[in-house]
Amino acid sequence: MAVNYHLATGRRKTSTARVFLKEGSGVVTINDKDGKAFFGKEALLNEALEPLVSTELKDKFDLKVSVTGGGVTGQIGAIRLGVARAILKYDASVKPSLKKDGLLTRDSRMVERKKAGRPKARKRFQFSKR
Repeated sequence: MAVNYHLATGRRKTSTARVFLKEGSGVVTINDKDGKAFFGKEALLNEALEPLVSTELKDKFDLKVSVTGGGVTGQIGAIRLGVARAILKYDASVKPSLKKDGLLTRDSRMVERKKAGRPKARKRFQFSKR
């Protein structure tokens, strides 16, 4: 018996999330940990699972997520986009509601590179008149 997964990828900043969506009872596993244990806060997990809440499919699917790189904010954004894309593969009829909530848009903002002769990308060393 083959398990029917819907695989999707999400990215944000330097984070990449691979999301495996399968029909189940709402179990969320992130990097082999429980979803709430991974983030430590329920609110952060809820933000990552916003596409499921938006489409009213929260307790209908089990999620297995593999996320690497970046920090908490980037990983949440990557998981969120991956979940939205996986739901779209499962059922294309929910696309208008996901698009209206802005859940299918890839946030392409990245950290600006550090420039030579400066402490950071735009910050300057302290100016001394005398």
